[in-house]
Amino acid sequence: MSNRTALLGKKLGMSQVWDENGFFVPVTLVDVSTNVVTAVKSEESDGYKAVQLGYGQVDPTKVTKPLAGHFAKAGVTPRRHLAEVRTSERDSYELGQELDAATFEAGQSVDVSGTTKGKGFAGVMKRHGFAGVSASHGAHRNHRKPGSIGACAPPGRIFKGLRMAGRMGGNRRTVQNLTIQAVDTEKGLLLISGAIPGPKNGVVLVRSSVKGA
Repeated sequence: MSNRTALLGKKLGMSQVWDENGFFVPVTLVDVSTNVVTAVKSEESDGYKAVQLGYGQVDPTKVTKPLAGHFAKAGVTPRRHLAEVRTSERDSYELGQELDAATFEAGQSVDVSGTTKGKGFAGVMKRHGFAGVSASHGAHRNHRKPGSIGACAPPGRIFKGLRMAGRMGGNRRTVQNLTIQAVDTEKGLLLISGAIPGPKNGVVLVRSSVKGA
């Protein structure tokens, strides 16, 4: 098990900054303020080592009683989002401990997980990049159709996993080995080079890179 540090945050949007060589670098701004440790898992009681992080304020009257008790045990106010991160350094965390942007440093590699934008029901050209059908010479209303989806008999059925139209987006995705361009501890911001999954104001989990590149 690796010693991974992590923070929950909110994607604010994208911007651009200059690096030390004078090049424009596209960055994503992530707000990582108000992270607190809401639980610490141990090998003895839980069978594995991990810490649970809480992020974002929520009205205490809208929290269920089991969750309210969970937060009260940690000695923190209720949080809107929770995430559990396995780490071998669980002994360095304690209940109610606050974590801020200083957890990471500029130049560090991170993995960012988030839920991609939902695109709704999409056809095969948008969803899988199919070429579609010819645009002329007798092609009648076939232009965006998938074409053949299998033989008649045998096999007399559609094979599992065949790419077809359907719901697109709204999936959990992780982008690995992104570089932290800058850290603003006063505003609680991370400036991460490149794009990360999800819409603006979407919740993301920033973890130290598992590949360590």
